[in-house]
Amino acid sequence: MAAERQELKTENLVIIGSGPAGFTAAIYAARANLQPLLITGFKEGGIPGGQLMTTTFVENFPGFPNGVQGPELMDLIKAQAVRWGTKLIEEDATSIDLSKKPFIINTTSQIVKANSLIVSTGASANRLGIANENLFWSKGISACAICDGATPQFRNEELAVVGGGDSACEEAEYLTKYGSHVHLLVRSSSLRASAAMSDRVKANPNITIHWETELIDVLGNDWLEKLKVRRKNTQQEDEIFAKGLFYAIGHTPNTSLFFNQLNTDSKGYLITAPGRPETSLEGVYAAGDVADPEWRQGVTAAGSGCKAALAAERWLTKNNLATLIKREVLEPSQAETSKTLEVSNEENFNPDKTWQKGSYALRKLYHETKKPLFVIYTSSSCGPCHILKPQLQRVLNESNGKALGVEIDIENDQAIAKQAEVSGTPTVHLFKNKELKKQWKGVKARSEYKLALDTLID
Repeated sequence: MAAERQELKTENLVIIGSGPAGFTAAIYAARANLQPLLITGFKEGGIPGGQLMTTTFVENFPGFPNGVQGPELMDLIKAQAVRWGTKLIEEDATSIDLSKKPFIINTTSQIVKANSLIVSTGASANRLGIANENLFWSKGISACAICDGATPQFRNEELAVVGGGDSACEEAEYLTKYGSHVHLLVRSSSLRASAAMSDRVKANPNITIHWETELIDVLGNDWLEKLKVRRKNTQQEDEIFAKGLFYAIGHTPNTSLFFNQLNTDSKGYLITAPGRPETSLEGVYAAGDVADPEWRQGVTAAGSGCKAALAAERWLTKNNLATLIKREVLEPSQAETSKTLEVSNEENFNPDKTWQKGSYALRKLYHETKKPLFVIYTSSSCGPCHILKPQLQRVLNESNGKALGVEIDIENDQAIAKQAEVSGTPTVHLFKNKELKKQWKGVKARSEYKLALDTLID
């Protein structure tokens, strides 16, 4: 990040949050020539792109009759927003001052002023807080089956999911592709999921539903081995053998930045008028799950983002605060969307290519290149991987050919992932002359990868 904080000009509209609500708001505001600035977030409140980035198949978003992967859907919505002129700051908002106008937003490296603001910071997955939770986090416990379910440690093992809603049922279904059996722990005597999703889970012979069952703790050695549960109807305590435990137990709204500045309900959700995006402060609007304790759907979030942008545009115009851009080209160029990377083989392998994919490229470069080598372990449905790969590719491009990268899909190259002891995606290893110099789990700041690489470049 920049050593000194940079102060920007006053923006028409700043949007905080990059899920379907934030990016839809950006699309509408950008098409209104407001050139909105969107702060994507980075670590706080979940990954950029929102909860759809940790969802596999989205079957209920209009326009996709055969369904669409959650990360792919968010990539498309983001590309549409950028195509129409949305500016992005890929950092966290660290503090906000709404006591004066223009509003002041501090990010990790910048100070931003805004005439109007849309809050679309979403909600974060809850944890249980059991005694051994931190001990086995990423060693069997995960809050994202979609991200981590395909890792070698979970394959052909008994797994468990805690929760009774749509997310829990979806994750239980998803995990049957990898585990030998899935235990769904439900505190009540019924599922809260949609009828279609409930029917799928109940009909799946590879899923056992444990009704009225409460998770007390988890046990194991270096890795999770079993769950300690209490049967609520009898108060009997049992153990369930499982090598993986996945949480799907609801969310908490990401509103800590706005405490004592905007009105919230008892659970922390921003309060707006029914069916309206206006918050308790003029010029500030809310969209998506941050103001929605009931529906929390991708399509309702997108719709609320649309309303928030239209309301902000009208308010800016009414108060003579809108500075519209003038487009030199009426129709922007086609959006850039992610392309499937071809797997390297003996015919297409290039020892000087910055970014390649697959076990062949890894073996060749590991043994033959003298340059630093990034190896990123991913899975096809991993939302955080979608965030990390462009950042890592940018680091490599900035090295001007002095470093290389290889992407390994842990589903296609299971043996390599197991040998590398990959326990979740994304995982990044940095090698130099066959020696592992650094490793990371999850998404880190781009500057962290760049700093580690700079110490290795000759």
